[in-house]
Amino acid sequence: MSNTREAILNQVRAALGNRSVDAASVRSAAQALLADPAATRPAPGAGSLADRFIEKVTSPRVAASVTRLSAMAEVPAAVRDYLQARGLLQSIALQPNDALRALDWSAFEVHETVAAKEPVAVGIARWGIAETGSLVFHSGSDLAVLGNFLPLHHIVVLPSQNLLPYLEDYAALVAGQPMPRNVNLITGASGTTDIEGSLVLGAHGPRYLHLLVVEAR
Repeated sequence: MSNTREAILNQVRAALGNRSVDAASVRSAAQALLADPAATRPAPGAGSLADRFIEKVTSPRVAASVTRLSAMAEVPAAVRDYLQARGLLQSIALQPNDALRALDWSAFEVHETVAAKEPVAVGIARWGIAETGSLVFHSGSDLAVLGNFLPLHHIVVLPSQNLLPYLEDYAALVAGQPMPRNVNLITGASGTTDIEGSLVLGAHGPRYLHLLVVEAR
């Protein structure tokens, strides 16, 4: 095994030739890119940050659905409408987050434990990334990681003030801060084309992702 590995590496080295890398030049080039991030970022596009995020997240590549709300108090009614439109029971696994718990869920059967084949879970994202249509979740006492992966329908609340233009803006926010055990960046529902190139939804997580973007002013 080791002889085969060495033979492959020797072929790679021969193909590359005897090239040396100047570490100082590489460092200088990297610093130049970091000094002017706008030069390497894609154009932000037209509209508000919420408009750009929604355009990305509802694109065919991400394929999530969105309802825009004007206040957090509207979330339970929006969840009810989503479930009724799909013929689902008014039963949800609710993320144990204080902002969600404070809402009126009296019309629902609510539980906080997420089962292996949970039909519907409702959660809240910490941030949204407009550049990619991604959601950021930090694990902790108010978020069990499996809540992002076990339900068939994942309904996620995203306050518009928690939208960020680019992925590196999230990195800058958390730089130097204590990090959670798990950070999940989720872009759309679960999908795979591993088998014969055919798209299969829900293979590794929720089959449906629905966002409730709360644009409180």
